[in-house]
Amino acid sequence: MLCKYLLLPFFLLITGFLFGQQNELPQKKIYTATRIEDKPQIDGILDDEIWKAIPEARNFVMYEPGDGKPSRSTHPSQVKIAYTDEAIYVAAYLYDNELSKIRREFAQRDNLPTADYFFFDLNTYNDGENQTRFYVTAAGTLADAKMKRDNEDFAFNVVWEARVSLNEKGWFVEMEIPYSALRFPGGEEQLWSMQLGRHISHLNETYVWNYIDKSIGESTHYNGILEGIENIDAPVRLSFYPYVSGEVDYIDDETTTAFNAGMDLKYGISDAFTLDATLIPDFGQTAYDEVELNLGPFEQTFGENRAFFTEGTELFTKGDLFYSRRIGDTPLGFNNAQDSRLENEEIIENPETTNLLNALKISGRTKSGLGIGFFNAITERQKARYYNKTTGEQRELVTEPLANYNIFVLDQQFDQKSSVSLINTNVIREGKFRDANVSGFLFDVYNRGSSFNFSGEAKMSRINYAESNKTGFASQLAFARTKGKFRYGISHEFANKTYDINDLGLNFISNYSNFNWETSYRIFEPHGIFNEYNIQFYGDHQRRYDPDIALTNNFGSSFFGMTRERFAFGGNVNYSTPFKDFFEPRRNNSFIEYPENAAAEAWISSDYRKRIAIDSRLGYNKYLGSPHGELNFSFSPRFRVSNRFMLIYSFEFMEENERVSFVALLPKNVIFGTRDMKSIENSLQGSYNFTNRQALNLSFRNFWSSANFAYDSFSRLQDNGELVSYNYKVDEANDPDANFNVWNLDLSYQWRFAPGSEMILLYRNSIFNVDKQSELAYFESVENLFKQPARHNLSLRIVYYLDYSSINSII
Repeated sequence: MLCKYLLLPFFLLITGFLFGQQNELPQKKIYTATRIEDKPQIDGILDDEIWKAIPEARNFVMYEPGDGKPSRSTHPSQVKIAYTDEAIYVAAYLYDNELSKIRREFAQRDNLPTADYFFFDLNTYNDGENQTRFYVTAAGTLADAKMKRDNEDFAFNVVWEARVSLNEKGWFVEMEIPYSALRFPGGEEQLWSMQLGRHISHLNETYVWNYIDKSIGESTHYNGILEGIENIDAPVRLSFYPYVSGEVDYIDDETTTAFNAGMDLKYGISDAFTLDATLIPDFGQTAYDEVELNLGPFEQTFGENRAFFTEGTELFTKGDLFYSRRIGDTPLGFNNAQDSRLENEEIIENPETTNLLNALKISGRTKSGLGIGFFNAITERQKARYYNKTTGEQRELVTEPLANYNIFVLDQQFDQKSSVSLINTNVIREGKFRDANVSGFLFDVYNRGSSFNFSGEAKMSRINYAESNKTGFASQLAFARTKGKFRYGISHEFANKTYDINDLGLNFISNYSNFNWETSYRIFEPHGIFNEYNIQFYGDHQRRYDPDIALTNNFGSSFFGMTRERFAFGGNVNYSTPFKDFFEPRRNNSFIEYPENAAAEAWISSDYRKRIAIDSRLGYNKYLGSPHGELNFSFSPRFRVSNRFMLIYSFEFMEENERVSFVALLPKNVIFGTRDMKSIENSLQGSYNFTNRQALNLSFRNFWSSANFAYDSFSRLQDNGELVSYNYKVDEANDPDANFNVWNLDLSYQWRFAPGSEMILLYRNSIFNVDKQSELAYFESVENLFKQPARHNLSLRIVYYLDYSSINSII
């Protein structure tokens, strides 16, 4: 117990000593942009007169696989940058003496194939953190991403343009990035930072303009300086994205139709701040969730597929307090609607999702580096409807009240790589439903030489019920060496038993005090057969906070390596001591103790530049002294039929034998049983690209899972975490067996007919079945699945981008 109180001053002592070091990053290159009066024609052919008089950024150096070597004399790169009052322009001369080896695979926006590409990183605040990356491939595919250190968020989307051309000397890029796509501080003179880069696929080499020392800090700390941009004004940043959509839905001999119209808009409140709003949103064409059979104690989570909740949300994800799927989630009272039936009543309507009425977000950053974000969303009231078969009367029950969700964030960045943040999330519901408020303080600090990092979080939650409230607290502290081949780190994570952020965030567990450590060794230049490798050792000690009980210890090691021929492989081994699980029993302060276990996993990934490539993974977990074991296997070949046509097939198999798991919660007992479980997943992804703006896409997934309990091995849980035999009577109502099968198929035609505008024609076919027939094998289950009614859905959605400046010029 004393350890956690000594931990903070220990961290502060180490940090004060190490962060006092005055290591400096290498000197940065400087490029001066040229003001031009007339913009070039954006066609990729760099024969415009204006480019001839503009100086070049040259002398690129290797980023991967080597470290700082000059670019090959056969593949020099030169870049020129100009600007007007409306936009910044980039011309890239990417010479190559082997024209036939330039890889030119076609893909749609934000999908980077195995191709040659050029990238332009722009940080309009020169703060080492808020960086935007613009990609253009040799086939003309565009991609843009927000960067947080080395992580790229391709959900970020702005309207810009680029074209490419080829001749006997190489390939060439011409870019136009309007100021409406950027946020930058006011002032007569701008001081931005930038990075330029080029990837040569057949050589497996990447070159950058400003040297990046991979052994220290993060790549975003190594931007060069872009100066010379003066007397520009942020335009009226007002754009509209109106949409119309229609659909026809057919299931079980019933056909329904629907028509929707709405709009998203973006408005530049000031030079640096933007308002995003969605009015009458339509999420009918979002991707299917990859639903699985879930027999565990925690809810299944899904990725966010709705564009409004993924674009420009980097400020709101601070502290992991925002799980956007809470907005529009299953109503709070959905499961209780069944229990609320009166005698002779049947449920005739019980909505499974909550409708989003509108949402907006305001975000930006001042010249001093202060980021400010505000998010707000309102969801509609949902009701279950009951019909009394005796009286003929109907009644309603509110399962989800009218609710307001909001987030407020302040994020101060300093020293071009460090930050301190405050965040508050709030959920207010109408009536006597629970409300929630969570506040967090975060810091993420590097020393001057980027060789050490110290980060931490302190978060407080408060849940307000009609007659009481609950307050909780959680914290995290981490210290890591971020320099050199040999690295290490330690951290501590804490939460008391009342910590709860699940109204707008996501946390599965609370009441813990865990200690973690890791150390690793890596290389930054090719050595032997390897371009890179990383060996890591790690461990943790997990404790329950109240009462103070040791839960388990974990120790493991992992390896990642990639050869010079781009064959990647690796794996990990892990050992865990006996584990007291307080969550599987589903009853407060009860636990089951699982025996020690050992796990191993290995994987391979072959060269994606080949026409056929393979990813595969094999893992096994064995609980020692117990028959319980788990096998996982996946196999995914990919076929590049041509530069326009790609197919990816995936097969996954899981088998778990004789797992002791939860069955039922009785008034006085928690019942466990021994189950066998199998899962098979088949999926296929296909894309045929007519151009970089038109494509036909196929997405298919079939997931089957079966859980079979042994009816002669039920037991009840004792206070000491052990089990004793119990005569549990199984009937149709409480049978724990499960047979789960889902089939989803999407076939779509996508056409980006103008910048920011697109049309999507989508056909969907889906079938779902869950029953108790756990004895069915896979093919028998699939045959049974097709006896269920299939849903056929055809929808058309058109979004058109309208910019204020374009409208104003017409008017």
